[in-house]
Amino acid sequence: MSAFLTDAAKTSYIEADGVRFAYRSFGAASGVPLVFTHRFRATMDDWDPAFLDVLARERPIILFDNAGIGLSSGDSADSIAGMAKSAAEFIVKAGHDTVDVFGWSMGGAVAQQLALDRPDLVRRVVLNGTGPGGAPDAPRTPDKVWEVALKPAYEAEDLLYLFFAPTETSRAAGRTHLQRMNKRQEAPEPPVKLETIKAQVAALGAWAAGKNSAYARLAEIAMPVLIANGSHDIMVHAYLSYIMTQHIPNSRLTLYPDAGHGFMFQYPELFGGHVLEFLR
Repeated sequence: MSAFLTDAAKTSYIEADGVRFAYRSFGAASGVPLVFTHRFRATMDDWDPAFLDVLARERPIILFDNAGIGLSSGDSADSIAGMAKSAAEFIVKAGHDTVDVFGWSMGGAVAQQLALDRPDLVRRVVLNGTGPGGAPDAPRTPDKVWEVALKPAYEAEDLLYLFFAPTETSRAAGRTHLQRMNKRQEAPEPPVKLETIKAQVAALGAWAAGKNSAYARLAEIAMPVLIANGSHDIMVHAYLSYIMTQHIPNSRLTLYPDAGHGFMFQYPELFGGHVLEFLR
């Protein structure tokens, strides 16, 4: 039996705006909840339990599947703004009037939009391996990234390529991360359906092209923001992390060495400690 809290957390459901949202809550009994918004093609099952356990020492943790994802019903929005609207509906219906938000990759775009649209709801934000969309002179994502990211099913080598640096130390940490996964007591979630993947691709494409992205509005994000990434992220270049911290007034930036897009799974204790310090 797994010793990680998230592996024992039961899936619950709540209805909001016609969607039956699946979610899991665990961790500290009090404090501002920390809500997680996930990456492309991910469900609640795809968070590293060791990383979550570090944060759960001090904070109530809330994972959820947005509309059309995993165990949640409905259809996924085909825009980041639509995903953020759906996330806000879930948070409010769950009874929270103040939350902190942790967004990774596509979820980081959703977190930025949430911060812009609902500053009354969002207290602090962690932007993890993400970008604001439409930033000038951004390095181009290698073609191989999308070739791998759009494969019908991921193998271990695909995940190591996408989320870890091409060094033996980073890949070894990646293999350790993979060994921690898929040990939940409940049955695994279904894979993200093709219709949702298409909607997410459309949303990410528009965001990257600067269509209704956050780039021009970053200065409006007034709450404290922690920006973090791996120094060798091939999916969302660390340049974009730097750009965000240049424009968000109350932000700080940390890059983690010898690491890629999944740096938080490579450094769960180190980065988890930095997140908790920031949230305090």
